[in-house]
Amino acid sequence: MSFNRLVADDFVVSADSITAGLWTDSNTPTITTFYTSSTQAAGSSGNYYLNVYSDSGLSSLEFATTYGNQYGSGSELFDAAVNGKSPSSTIYGQYRTLVLGDENSSFVFGGISSSDFWAISIDRNRYKESLFPGSLTLTLTNGSDTISLTDNSQAVTTVQFNDAGRVFQLVSGSAGTVYPGVNSNGYSAASGSYGWFLPDISTLLLNPLAISASINLEPNRSSNTDGNNSWKLVQAIKTGASFTLNSQETITSDYVFCRPRSSEYNYSENPSFISGSTGEVLYSSFINNPTTYITTVGLYNDTNELLAVAKLSKPLRKDFTKEALVRVKLDF
Repeated sequence: MSFNRLVADDFVVSADSITAGLWTDSNTPTITTFYTSSTQAAGSSGNYYLNVYSDSGLSSLEFATTYGNQYGSGSELFDAAVNGKSPSSTIYGQYRTLVLGDENSSFVFGGISSSDFWAISIDRNRYKESLFPGSLTLTLTNGSDTISLTDNSQAVTTVQFNDAGRVFQLVSGSAGTVYPGVNSNGYSAASGSYGWFLPDISTLLLNPLAISASINLEPNRSSNTDGNNSWKLVQAIKTGASFTLNSQETITSDYVFCRPRSSEYNYSENPSFISGSTGEVLYSSFINNPTTYITTVGLYNDTNELLAVAKLSKPLRKDFTKEALVRVKLDF
């Protein structure tokens, strides 16, 4: 066994972004069928959030929907003596902490502050790292009114960040292409954008003010009343029958270049190569013109511990007339 110490020039680090289908059937980026559990819908939690599946057997969980309201409207109060404290206010506070990181901040969608939102949270099993900006197309339909939503990641030059990572506005459009609509931003300045696309936490926040202005769909904001608002959004998604989205993963690779030079690795310590009693080369033809075959590269640390093994696709012939360059790729 022979060793060579690697130097800084032998290492190269590369990062590549890989996209893939998001949903359970990763062969297609679009799902067109949406199912909910009647048991969940009839239970106490069904008024506040709903899991959505792509198959009638409810085996393929794709995402969940919920509704948050700053003032607790749209759901029954926890305690009738404590005004404004309800599941919808709790949900609003949870997302405010997660996304904004400040309980005194407000959600501002396209310049318009909003006291409530619908949230779509993609199931964690559907992706490895994050959602892929520019791949979103969500169709919402209410009666005869339909709107197609996407994110504006392909139209902005400066990316906005908050505690949830990257933030993109939801606009009228398809697969990253912004439809001008009322203005060049893809939304009306009076009602703000259609919400936020948060790829790093796999979440969409929908602005009810803008949604209602486009397809006349708005939540029930009655005080101390279960508005069944999650179901209203699910119905609009089911009727629209098209939700397209991809996942994104950054693969970091370390490339290690191992260079057997002409004078190196031409002999072997394999017992078939030398005499066990005298240590002499068994075959005279190997003395002046030995030939070996490299099959494996091992990477060791300074304490001689094996850290990684690379196997060549086929044995690499080596003698005094040949040099080789073996590139080892380590993915993380």
